[in-house]
Amino acid sequence: MTRRDILWRGIGVVLAIGACGVAAAVNGSAMAMLVFPIALLGLTLMINGKRVVVVLRAERHGHGHTAEAIHAVRLRRSRRRVDPPYS
Repeated sequence: MTRRDILWRGIGVVLAIGACGVAAAVNGSAMAMLVFPIALLGLTLMINGKRVVVVLRAERHGHGHTAEAIHAVRLRRSRRRVDPPYS
């Protein structure tokens, strides 16, 4: 695990603990629901680390469907090889 990955996981821990602390401090008010997405983001960062940031950056720049496009091209190529030529 790289330092960058450990840093992102640490940020996730801080976000999750901070959001849970705020939710516990307000004890049942609507503010607890406002910090819930922050806690979920922190949990996601704790589990996946820097991969979350890489995926978000790819989505923002339009590369979110790159893997699907590559897979579709590979499927088309393999179908062309398997299909017999037309007579």
